[in-house]
Amino acid sequence: MLGGKHKQEHGVKLQPLDEIDGFKVRPGFYNRPGATHTSNGVSFTIQSFGATECTLLLFKPMAKEPYARLKYPDSYHIGNTYAMFVFGLNIEEFEYAFQLDGPHDVKKGLLFDKNHVLLDPYAKAVTGQREWGDRPETSEGFIYHARVVENNFDWGNIRPVELPEEDLIIYELHVRGFTKDASSGVTAPGTYEGLRQKIPYLKDLGVNAVELMPIFEFDEMESTRVVDGERLYNYWGYNTVCFFAPNTGYSSVVEHNHEGDELKELIYELKENGIEVILDVVFNHTAEGNEHGPCFSFKGIDNDIYYILTPDGYYYNFSGCGNVMNCNHPAVRRFIIDCLRYWVTEYRVDGFRFDLASILTRDQKGAPMADPPLLQAIACDALLGKVKLIAEAWDAGGLYQVGSFPSWSRWKEWNGRYRDDMRRFLKGDAGMAGTAITRITGSKDLYNPDYRGESASVNFLNCHDGFTLYDMYAYNMKHNEKNGWDNTDGDNNGNSWNCGAEGETEDEKIRQLRRRMIKNACATLMCSRGPAMFFAGDEFCNTQFGNNNAYCQDNVISWLDWNRLDEFREIHDFFRFMIAFRKKYAILRKTTKAVSCGLPEISIHNGFPWNGGTDHNSRLIGIMYAGRDELDTRDDIVFYGMNAYWEPLVLQLPELPNNLRWKVVVNTFLSYEDGKDVETDTDFYYKKTVMVPPRTVIILVAEQ
Repeated sequence: MLGGKHKQEHGVKLQPLDEIDGFKVRPGFYNRPGATHTSNGVSFTIQSFGATECTLLLFKPMAKEPYARLKYPDSYHIGNTYAMFVFGLNIEEFEYAFQLDGPHDVKKGLLFDKNHVLLDPYAKAVTGQREWGDRPETSEGFIYHARVVENNFDWGNIRPVELPEEDLIIYELHVRGFTKDASSGVTAPGTYEGLRQKIPYLKDLGVNAVELMPIFEFDEMESTRVVDGERLYNYWGYNTVCFFAPNTGYSSVVEHNHEGDELKELIYELKENGIEVILDVVFNHTAEGNEHGPCFSFKGIDNDIYYILTPDGYYYNFSGCGNVMNCNHPAVRRFIIDCLRYWVTEYRVDGFRFDLASILTRDQKGAPMADPPLLQAIACDALLGKVKLIAEAWDAGGLYQVGSFPSWSRWKEWNGRYRDDMRRFLKGDAGMAGTAITRITGSKDLYNPDYRGESASVNFLNCHDGFTLYDMYAYNMKHNEKNGWDNTDGDNNGNSWNCGAEGETEDEKIRQLRRRMIKNACATLMCSRGPAMFFAGDEFCNTQFGNNNAYCQDNVISWLDWNRLDEFREIHDFFRFMIAFRKKYAILRKTTKAVSCGLPEISIHNGFPWNGGTDHNSRLIGIMYAGRDELDTRDDIVFYGMNAYWEPLVLQLPELPNNLRWKVVVNTFLSYEDGKDVETDTDFYYKKTVMVPPRTVIILVAEQ
């Protein structure tokens, strides 16, 4: 029974004010959404603009039916917030969920149903998905419960790495696929712990940031099916179930009520080794899908607020995944910012890459906005003030904003134009030389340094979506038959080139050409202005056997085959060399102080000195960088030359001042070995003319 009037003395511990079904309760913490644990109980807070009634459900661990249903008294409802503190709960002994009642009118987007069991959007852990691919179903579909997490991880005095953005060398990886194959040699394959054991490898390679594909709790069982005897899953994880909860399927041990500790250990050790952590986050849609999808959270809380709906209550689908989050509604905006703050403060992440970020620029009717309040709020938030913000500046609704994404001098972009233009130039397409120079030197046609700085363009040639770097030079066409869609899925315009044979071949000339093309791509990326990113395994020629849309392949197609590290050791060592080379010469990454000899910061020498012209047939380019790092006393002069033609071409170098001479440090036509003197095997005449072999990158530095 509910009590009558109560008076509580100031300064004493919280005391019960009422009793519901044998549980002592009082109003909870209205300003703390979700479950907040204290020494004497738990506060449960949920917000809904349309609900008329709220009930808290308590379950024994793994139970399907609740052992308690606690309806919130009207007096525990302030504004659009329900908050109740329940005394005496042991967080190890229960799971929880909510039921909300209210109007039900599909055409108005109102889906309240008091029988729906709803997951707390602020849940810090989700139950029932501990084992990958093992999720029990009911006749009503899977029902999610939340678990209260005790946050007592000790971060000590560890500080953010806070690398300058232009210095970033980002390594994109899938936590499960990175070590799941037995060849990884870790003791906990496919987990956060497995990745932690590979930190020495990452440090030796030289990358200074890892970008983790989705690690929020997601539903790998969504649309699971069997194709050719192989069970397919939603492997990539771009279908978020809960934005505050880490994916427990990636933990090597059971972490009941301490979910996230293994992930925090991973992040801690990455930071100790100078490696930043960037999370790939998916705020553009959720796993609830469209009108045919399940209702387990936002749909039952405020469907008409959390999603962008058509006038008749259906779901816009700018994500290509069934629904679109209404990101610029004030309530949704607050939710997203709360989430980002949580991962920055509780997990100490260093940045976020926003999937299909153009959706975050759309208003509540789906139209693009010039100054989206969500993006401005994120850019200007004090807690998020130093984290990296990277946008995938397009969506599945045709909104392409590469070069025009609203930035407030904070937002960076995956430069899709760099990827597409450079792929074409590197494989020898005509008419691309001038564009390639623009892309390599910072894409200033897209990102005016006066407004966007020098790190707005995140340059990449390959990522999880599309061909791996090896496959880009082994396949002309996608081979996605094992996805079960008759090879109709995936990108049809990958700008790949198989070098003369489709797929694997025993032709040694083709194999050598492919290795050279891979080294060309690596050298070019590392000599380009703007943060550099590449996909895990590209440094040792990992293959997906021509599948350029491996989102559903939880098998050897997606798992890294670490045996290839030995087979393609030359490529790995070349990647490591080029990463170190990029770090050594700041002028490759950013504008530095002018050199004492008066050379311009960037100059173009296409075939002969100071020739900046190109035409449709140009395939030989030369770019010279000159500058001096703030902390250095030497002038750095680096020359990048690329012959994308299929015959050798002569490259004349500019004269150097102050008795400096050109030294050849990279020649991708030659096999790479650490410490090898490549100049002796390069056709280099009179220290100023180079015969550049076909499809080859030459890099030189000025030295005494």
